[in-house]
Amino acid sequence: MKALRERYVPNEKAMTCPKCSQISERQAVSQNLFVCPLCGYHFPIGAYYRLSTILDSGSFRELFEKLPAGDPLSFPGYKSKLEESRRKTGLNEAAVIATGTVDGRKCVVGVLDSRFLMGSMSAAVGEKITLGIEYATKNKLPLILFAASGGARMQEGILSLMQMAKTSAALARFSQKGLLYISILTDPTTGGVTASFASLGDIILAEPGALIGFAGPRVIQQTIGQTLPEGFQRAEYQEEHGFVDQVVPRSKLRDTISQLLLLHQKGGRP
Repeated sequence: MKALRERYVPNEKAMTCPKCSQISERQAVSQNLFVCPLCGYHFPIGAYYRLSTILDSGSFRELFEKLPAGDPLSFPGYKSKLEESRRKTGLNEAAVIATGTVDGRKCVVGVLDSRFLMGSMSAAVGEKITLGIEYATKNKLPLILFAASGGARMQEGILSLMQMAKTSAALARFSQKGLLYISILTDPTTGGVTASFASLGDIILAEPGALIGFAGPRVIQQTIGQTLPEGFQRAEYQEEHGFVDQVVPRSKLRDTISQLLLLHQKGGRP
């Protein structure tokens, strides 16, 4: 897991926080799980780094890693954007699915990586998530999905939108088996991802300050012609209004997941 961390941590010596505009040493931010030590802003992090903060060391095993994005509509410029994202991230697609353990409890974990075309849901992303759900169903394992997405990928048209129904149907079959699904919403979780698998968790957690919604606040405000409340669509607002069960800082996320897995396993015993 150390190798995964190092692969996705650039080497700049300082970082500017987009929330408080203050500069911090990169080492200090890195040691704080890429949370600003001055204001608590949660920087976006890559999928492999995310997994390294959650799974037990040495337990990571990636599933369906060779499933790449396609270009079904021959959309102008799409192939070059895919290649650029692959070079930038080292990923074949915006989703990473893996098995591993959290304090010794085996589970299936999926992560959307916002660095790959804003974590948008393509046919391949939907397929990887569905395969991960089906793997968890077949093996009777808890499922944890981290959402970070701008929504459905427009370059794939209706094939992208179909993934909303596809992932939701797979989760319905998963739920019928009485298995646990924990959905974790990170910044941003929007569009078709919010309207499908991200909102279907038995337990829904969110990182502080995460933008969570279908359409963006600007679009909603222009549509209804009203000023929105302060913090509208942020994780804390969503928790206050019952959409999110709990807002959990990144530093406490692994322990929270571990506790939930323990509470939901048969008998609730280690």
